[in-house]
Amino acid sequence: MRYQFNSPEHKERRRELRGEMPEAERKVWQLLRGRQLNGYKFRRQHGIGPYIVDFYCSETKLFIEIDGDSHYQPTAIAYDQERDAYLRSCGMTILRFTNLDVQLNLDTVAERILEHLKNSDTSPNPS
Repeated sequence: MRYQFNSPEHKERRRELRGEMPEAERKVWQLLRGRQLNGYKFRRQHGIGPYIVDFYCSETKLFIEIDGDSHYQPTAIAYDQERDAYLRSCGMTILRFTNLDVQLNLDTVAERILEHLKNSDTSPNPS
């Protein structure tokens, strides 16, 4: 399936989301930025097709979502299911964590991400 990354029509929204990151997302970004996890590059608020994901690693086709309270509303649940199905159809893997997971168990969140990266069949790109 062909999909577009970072569609120009969503550029301003991606910029807004980067500027308004909730505390839990900021904590996870501190773990991921600058190739800190096994050398893998992550992007934040990355556009994939019609969607924007919290964090994305192109080398492993992994996206990470940090879910706050709004994700548990019926319309948000349906939206997340639709988005996840689309992204899976593009060959991507999803790791989801709640804000509470991040606040209370940041080390466990980091371990789960590292475990996924280590089990992927790819090595990080040094560039």
